Amino acid sequence: MIRKFRIYFLSVVLIFTIISCRREVKKDRFTDTLTSGVIPVAVDETFEPVIEEEIDVFESLYPNAGIVPKYTSEVEAINLLMKDSVRLAITTRPLSSKEENYFKAKKFEPKSYKLASDAIALIVNKSNPDTLITVDQLRQILLGKITKWNQIYPKSNLGDITMVFDNPNSSTVRFAIDSICGGLPLSDRLKAQGKNAEVLNFVSKTRNAIGVIGVNWLSNKADSTNLSFIDIVKVMSVTNEATATVDNCYKPFQAYIYYGDYPLSRNIFVIINDPRHSLPTGFTSFLTSDKGQRIILKAGLVPATQPIRVVNVKNERINLK
Repeated sequence: MIRKFRIYFLSVVLIFTIISCRREVKKDRFTDTLTSGVIPVAVDETFEPVIEEEIDVFESLYPNAGIVPKYTSEVEAINLLMKDSVRLAITTRPLSSKEENYFKAKKFEPKSYKLASDAIALIVNKSNPDTLITVDQLRQILLGKITKWNQIYPKSNLGDITMVFDNPNSSTVRFAIDSICGGLPLSDRLKAQGKNAEVLNFVSKTRNAIGVIGVNWLSNKADSTNLSFIDIVKVMSVTNEATATVDNCYKPFQAYIYYGDYPLSRNIFVIINDPRHSLPTGFTSFLTSDKGQRIILKAGLVPATQPIRVVNVKNERINLK
């Protein structure tokens, strides 16, 4: 509630700041600095939990700065950046060549910075005993070729598989199409709940569901080792091999994302268009700093710019860095 009130307050401040500065600032409509002012930012809704923490810490360090996040689909986040509605977007991909050329035509040179390595998690209802799956089986579900649980687990009595995403324009849907299905269209049997929180809620109440969700939504804040997830759902284990077994499947733990063992991994990027090197640049510097990257680590993701300590999860690999 406090966080929502602060976002509302900062939004009002942002509007009045722009209005009050219109007569005074003729050539440059921005008045923020590296550590002060109020700016909107566009964020892929998949990363809301971790970015909320980043903003809270940044604003506590710099009380004169206000970051107003708009949590939306990845498509809309990049559209807002291209419309100059925001000067910073957090997504799972850098700009395409076409998008870069659009900015160059306007004499802008936006920059992309890798923030972290992330993963797509598959979640099922707590009552579901079947939590092992291959990437090929997942692909067949996404394409509508596997529609029932007993096509994967012959003894299952759960009936039809109900697979749910967050948003039709989300980065998770794009990942499913591009990285899992090789560009083929997804089955029209799939459902979209709107937001990741709604995916969690749906799966927690639906025995035959599989949810597709960003892994930072599953972080167990009570576990400092990041070796467990929240307990309202089960997290599936995934393998690239032809048959799923206990020995060859991996959950989206940090160690398996780091080593590349977990097959549904991806990256997170900060894209900024900030020729004045003001608050968007200051916030980006914080995100990639030691403090910002420690928040990434705490959220169960793999930091991009900091060394990490990888610990054994399956007893077959230990490595300290």
